[in-house]
Amino acid sequence: MGVPGPDWAVLAPHWQPEQRSAEQDAAAEAELAALRGTAERVAGGGIRAAVLGVNDGLVTNLCLILGVAGASVDAGTVRLSGLASLVAGALSMAAGEWVSVRSQAEVAQGMERSLRHAWQLSPPVVLAHLTGSLRERGLDRETAVRASRGVVTSGREATATSTRILFGVSAQDGGSPVVAAVSSLLLFSLGALLPLLPWFFADGGAAVTASVLLTAVASLAVGGALGYGSGRGVLRLAGRQLLIVAVASAITYGLGALAGSAVL
Repeated sequence: MGVPGPDWAVLAPHWQPEQRSAEQDAAAEAELAALRGTAERVAGGGIRAAVLGVNDGLVTNLCLILGVAGASVDAGTVRLSGLASLVAGALSMAAGEWVSVRSQAEVAQGMERSLRHAWQLSPPVVLAHLTGSLRERGLDRETAVRASRGVVTSGREATATSTRILFGVSAQDGGSPVVAAVSSLLLFSLGALLPLLPWFFADGGAAVTASVLLTAVASLAVGGALGYGSGRGVLRLAGRQLLIVAVASAITYGLGALAGSAVL
């Protein structure tokens, strides 16, 4: 008896094998290629660092600018404060991302070393855990046993693959600390610069209004891009992003207005 074919109804209940076409195959290949590219950017840490960087830059510097402006200080003080915040924040974000990603990779490497030691102590015990982990992911016993034995014979990747299956981490999955740091630095700087730009050309209420509008547009763009990329709805995430910025900005501007110039 041959191996039975897959039950397509589980993942594609409306797909009919007899209706398969070259156009649909090509579209599926394109979809997978796009997903592969997205997965590589996510694994590299660039997307996470970029989103955090630009969002933190927008929120941090707009809040600082509005807080200082709310204290009724001159435009020069606002510019100096904004520039100091931009430089300090960008360097802090870059350093934090580098340390975070690098530390994650080092912890995963330590776990792989410990797992290699466990293999040396008792291969059957580790193999049993590997099989059990694969069964928890939905594989039947026979398939899980074959797959776990296949992992053992996969050569240099055996330890990394075992660690990923057993604990969900791998030294290769954390991304590049350099990519994360550079992305964070550049995007934070860009985000922090937008609310500061109007203060080089105006002051007072006009500069405040321009800062808020620029940041609002940028926040909508960031939220919309996230919504489009995640498939969760452009308007929903754009509105959420704008609401976060609006609430934070209102609080800091109000605190600055209440404190007045006495805080300087």
